[in-house]
Amino acid sequence: MERLANRLLSTGPVGGKKKIELYYDIISPYTWFAFEVLMRYRKHWNVDVQLKPMLLGGVAKASGNKAPMLVPNKALYMTKDLTRNAAYFNVPLKLVTNAFDLILVKGSLIPSRFITSVDLLYPAHLEAVSRALWMEVWNKDQDFTTPEVLAQAGRTAGLMETQIAQIQAHMKQQVTKDRLKAYTDEAINHGAFGSPTIVAYVQGEPMLFFGSDRFPVLAQEIGEKWLGPEPDAQISKL
Repeated sequence: MERLANRLLSTGPVGGKKKIELYYDIISPYTWFAFEVLMRYRKHWNVDVQLKPMLLGGVAKASGNKAPMLVPNKALYMTKDLTRNAAYFNVPLKLVTNAFDLILVKGSLIPSRFITSVDLLYPAHLEAVSRALWMEVWNKDQDFTTPEVLAQAGRTAGLMETQIAQIQAHMKQQVTKDRLKAYTDEAINHGAFGSPTIVAYVQGEPMLFFGSDRFPVLAQEIGEKWLGPEPDAQISKL
């Protein structure tokens, strides 16, 4: 047990890091769980996690998938399951007042372009901005398609007003649209049908995992240890 703890706490990985790509869309609440788990495990697994914002609507259209809101039993299940998962993953998610309007009317094109623009201009802030946007929509029940809410997420993530203005202007540029489409197409080519789509490279070959509940299997495949959704809490008990 002591040797396991020492290995997990080691800051010097042996050999090259394993590559993991997270294709994600802020509109997906389950993706927030997967996002936080991967961020927590970066210092415990010998991995390099690359965040790749994509457009869930494009993936759904290409794969023939449809929103859970359109399946009554799934919609009813999710209202209970999201609350359970929020507690399990220790993520401050709350149910929105009008999920139908959020997912099927407003959609995520605008916030996806926003975080794509952040990735292009200020990539060091991508993690924090993504988390802040999830907080705005899936905790505060704010409209994340509005410039005001996007700007607030930027401020929360530590961006200056001049940077936020630059990011919002960059959202409209073709390079931002092309990047978002490129990552969406990448996910589709990997076989994605929803968000989160996690692609781990095992011996150089991509291996796709869908959802926030496949981490024990992912850990097995990349030769790492799964210590639950909060690895720091587990290690403190060893």
